[in-house]
Amino acid sequence: MSEQRIEFYKGPAGGWGALRSVSRTLLRQDIPVKGARTMLSANQPDGFDCPGCAWPDRNHASSFEFCENGVKAVAAEATARRAGPELFARHTVTELAAQSDFWLEDQGRLTHPMVYDADSDRYVPIDWAAAFALIARHLNALDDPNQAVFYTSGRTSNEAAFLYQLFVREFGTNNFPDCSNMCHEPSGSAMRSQIGVAKGTVTLDDFTLADAILIFGQNPGTNHPRMLGELRAAHKRGTRVISFNPLRERGLERFADPQDKREMATLGSMPISTHYLRVRNGGDLAAVKGMMKRLIEREDAGEPILDRAFIAEHTIGFEALADDLRAQDWEEIVVESGLSREQIHQVADLYAEAQRAIVCWGMGITQHAHSVATIQMFTNLLMLRGNLGRPGAGACPVRGHSNVQGDRTMGIWEKPPAALLDRLRDVFGFEPPRAHGWDVVESIEAMRDGHARVFFAMGGNFAAATPDTYQTWKALQRCELTVNVTTKLNRSHVVHGKAALLLPCLGRTEIDVQAAGPQGVTVEDSMSMVHLSMGINPPASGDLLSEPAIVARLAAATLGDRSRVRWLWLVEDYDRIRDLIASVFDEFTDFNARVARPGGFRLRNTASERIWETEPGKACFVAHPVPRDTPLHRARARVRDTIVFSLQTLRSHDQYNTTIYGMDDRYRGVYGQRRVVFIHADDIRALGMRDGDWIDLQTVWDDGAQRSAERFRLVAYDIPRGCLAAYYPETNPLVPLSAVAANAGTPTSKSIPVVLRPAANLVSSE
Repeated sequence: MSEQRIEFYKGPAGGWGALRSVSRTLLRQDIPVKGARTMLSANQPDGFDCPGCAWPDRNHASSFEFCENGVKAVAAEATARRAGPELFARHTVTELAAQSDFWLEDQGRLTHPMVYDADSDRYVPIDWAAAFALIARHLNALDDPNQAVFYTSGRTSNEAAFLYQLFVREFGTNNFPDCSNMCHEPSGSAMRSQIGVAKGTVTLDDFTLADAILIFGQNPGTNHPRMLGELRAAHKRGTRVISFNPLRERGLERFADPQDKREMATLGSMPISTHYLRVRNGGDLAAVKGMMKRLIEREDAGEPILDRAFIAEHTIGFEALADDLRAQDWEEIVVESGLSREQIHQVADLYAEAQRAIVCWGMGITQHAHSVATIQMFTNLLMLRGNLGRPGAGACPVRGHSNVQGDRTMGIWEKPPAALLDRLRDVFGFEPPRAHGWDVVESIEAMRDGHARVFFAMGGNFAAATPDTYQTWKALQRCELTVNVTTKLNRSHVVHGKAALLLPCLGRTEIDVQAAGPQGVTVEDSMSMVHLSMGINPPASGDLLSEPAIVARLAAATLGDRSRVRWLWLVEDYDRIRDLIASVFDEFTDFNARVARPGGFRLRNTASERIWETEPGKACFVAHPVPRDTPLHRARARVRDTIVFSLQTLRSHDQYNTTIYGMDDRYRGVYGQRRVVFIHADDIRALGMRDGDWIDLQTVWDDGAQRSAERFRLVAYDIPRGCLAAYYPETNPLVPLSAVAANAGTPTSKSIPVVLRPAANLVSSE
């Protein structure tokens, strides 16, 4: 681990820093040769899909289809370290719970199914048959199937997700909280009602044609590093890359491609953003509304700015939006966006000059109370100039988990459409439940209140990823049984119910041998490309099962003769599962043949064809006011004696969601530590403090409850005044369960009203 220090990073994203990080990562996991060999199969026709993110690749055209953070994700899975029964024999669960998240994951791969023994406070080995029998007893003893909750991580394959939703619906519930509920749920909610699809409308080829790419609330240098290659190439072609982000992020400034020998030899780099606007936390809606107001003003002045033909033929609601924009006060836009009127005019004019434009966004947009409205404003902006259903243009929500989009396509959704349920009934001969289930926040509340008694997680780290951390932990601990399908130890395994199981599964990089031979699974990336993934490494243990096999054996044990599905037969050959998927989803016709082609195939996107599957049969303009009655506004109105800041949570560069690979954040200059708060230097002075002081964060929510996170170090940073940033999951306790996005239910982790106090305990907890 690095020594604790703050040191300004001078280099570009990527470059030699990325190569040195890759080398250190493989050495740390004791796999320098195995790791390098494994990465050569990442995102290749006969290899595995990288679990690091959902950014697509160009049909496997390169020998190196991976990035620094992809190496970290793969190395964490392919590690030589093992967390076998001997680890649990040495440590009680209480002792494990006292360790850091980094330490837990760093113990290595789990090797055996384990069951919690309350008398010894330890996990002890259990055989697979006994584990499935235990779960089946708990599930079948419930008074109502809705007393069970079935969580899904975005790394779950299409095959496992399909079997999972089929089993759970035949069991009798739609309680499917999943990681979408915590990230891009607002994207689907916004676009589904507005343009008839809940996914992005672009492909990678569109990035080669775009004249302008607008990026909102996203840090690709850490979260989707392979995207930097597309942005770098676009910049070289003369494309305007316009970034809106509160923090100055190195990955949006400059990038050195480790595969470019000239850049590496000369220590050169390419710019990424042509224009960089440091919008306030949550100010993106106001900024985009200002851009649209500028377009309307120019159109009203007689300039042919808008695509009138597209608007007339394909949309409704334009006049209402235009009237709302004309009535919008510029001063309100400037105050709420944090940008000047001149800045907004400039980028609006650049957008107007572009014949083809793409709007990209990440979780910096989706985790606000007004996230759905913001995304609908993005779509409005695109529609004003006909930038939907046109090559080189469209909407691009950039998702994180490698198959989070595919899981939703497979039916992992607490609000299933009636058409899906009808098809399941017709194909499998049972009546699926029709009532909507619980999302993530609703599931936590149900467990907390005693309405849910069994919690089953297909991957992920629910206890660390969710909001209101201590309420979530109490909820899990109230359960009669918690079960986690997993590859490595994490926080969710030491925050458990009265009974608990750890079920170790194969990783994405590992060979999955079933009765018919080695099997591949499929995933869907952010741009609706479906492709095959084949592991290449021997399993970490002979006692691991694949996720599809775990689901099938659980279903057989729980449902028994009640089910007509031949569960165990299905997992002998995953082609059989894909045939069933094709029988349920029309867009997967000839699934096995189509996915066998290198690069796979793209699912149909009706909005890309200018077919609008909305209630009115048109794309819908939707007007929204600039948010003025947010928790932050109300907190500032109530608290007069000190500054109320807007805090956003984010990842470090040594992190993937809740998985902590290390304690450094190279691009932001933070080493050997995580409990830091990024803050403007003038705000530090206004507080009467100094750079490096230790503080406690205290929230100012409407419910009046005291929520705090202690002992964070102030780090002066290029961020708008009044705004803060800090890493999650350390700051997740600050977000109450009640703070969710309107019409989506996503926790509002990017807009937390807080005040800063001198730390009660000045000793660092690192």
